[in-house]
Amino acid sequence: MSPKKPLFISTAIPYVNAKPHLGHALEFVETDIIARYNRLLGKEVFFLSGTDDNASKNVEIAEAAGVPIKEFVSTQAENFKKLLQDLGCENNDFIQTGIEERHIKGAQKLWNLCKKGDIELRKYKGLYCVGCEEFKTDKDIVNNECPLHPGRILQEIEEENYFFKLKNYEKELLDLIESNKLKIVPETRRNEILSFIKGGLNDLSISRSKERVKNWGIPVPNDDTQMMYVWFDALSNYINALGFAENSEKFQKFWENGESIHVVGKDISRFHAVYWPAMLMSAGIKTPDIILVHGFITSGGQKMSKSIGNVIDPYDLINEYGAEAARYILARHVSVFEDSDLTKESIKEYYNAGLANGLGNLVSRIMKMATVFGIKLDKYTKLNVAGPDFSFDESMNSFEINSVMNFIWTRIAYLDGYIQVEEPFKKIKIKPEEAKNNLIFILNELRDIAENLLPFLPNTAKNIIYLIESNKSPETPLFPRKD
Repeated sequence: MSPKKPLFISTAIPYVNAKPHLGHALEFVETDIIARYNRLLGKEVFFLSGTDDNASKNVEIAEAAGVPIKEFVSTQAENFKKLLQDLGCENNDFIQTGIEERHIKGAQKLWNLCKKGDIELRKYKGLYCVGCEEFKTDKDIVNNECPLHPGRILQEIEEENYFFKLKNYEKELLDLIESNKLKIVPETRRNEILSFIKGGLNDLSISRSKERVKNWGIPVPNDDTQMMYVWFDALSNYINALGFAENSEKFQKFWENGESIHVVGKDISRFHAVYWPAMLMSAGIKTPDIILVHGFITSGGQKMSKSIGNVIDPYDLINEYGAEAARYILARHVSVFEDSDLTKESIKEYYNAGLANGLGNLVSRIMKMATVFGIKLDKYTKLNVAGPDFSFDESMNSFEINSVMNFIWTRIAYLDGYIQVEEPFKKIKIKPEEAKNNLIFILNELRDIAENLLPFLPNTAKNIIYLIESNKSPETPLFPRKD
């Protein structure tokens, strides 16, 4: 990542047909960590989240609930806003694609800017997956089903739609990704996208008849019979939130002249790494710089499902353990790049081992010694003795969040071991000066650990720094043990 350029970073915008799930919490926390880290480096950061309101599945659920679609999406969006807030995420903006004028105008502007000849009207017949909001070709279908939405019947649809000539951008997309001008992380996802493009691109249907989408969505410019395909309008949210419609200073600063990162799930990587850059190239707009693709969270080796009974609700996690502990679980014990498994049992184990018996216990021991013996850290010096071969910044810039968290907990274990060996609590009476030096070193290291933790567990880190600077012991355990 560039050390000087302003940074735009976004989560994907989830459909609002259901409540937020643990995967959304994961994406929110990962994005917030990267945003906080870059702010600590002194960068100007714009962190965006939002909701995708114009999907057919949203219309289906709203109709089934007997609620007007506009009211439904607005109410549902509040659930996602609340989860961001409750997880302690510091997003700068939140965009709702179904109701905001800035998005409607921006999506229509993008359509109009696409190169003449890249969009044409034609008849089409195909199988449509409402779950993916995408037409499926034979190579996408397994046992007559979409593999991402098994059990859901594919709809056979025939109608006249506008098509985007995606095939025109095969070579440009390959050049963009192979040169790393568009960097896709991790390498496995990059290779998947390159393989997909090399397999040949099909032109993309980018509109739906008004009747089929129940007159919900963004109208196609100069054609009152068609609405934009949800993925054409949805992807433009990133620039629309920056004021693309009016070509604002914010858009110029953070998009055209800044650096951009999209944090997305593996199921929508194709939309962000193929369709979105092609649309931007057609419109003469800068393409994104980095697409960070994360995996899924399973439970007990299976996809989370209400019927199986293995669903872990993000609010259950927050209510039981607290927001900071939820951030810890998602940052340390869920891989950034691959699928990870969590169960209610493993979460409790991770919490007790890493937080209650680990960080929380260490802070209590150190601050009790410091206050009892009257030792205060007057000057903080960055020592970092526990991992001289580890580059914090290099790992963060590579999005290796798990590795950084493991490094911090290595430092915690090191400091715990140092106390056991040096025993300043025993030494204070017989070698007071040496014990004092031991405690100054310990306080300094704890302060450094807290500095490391600021992007990950911001409230906990600030609390530890406050305790050290005030020479106070925590009144209650930072992380009470769960039995």
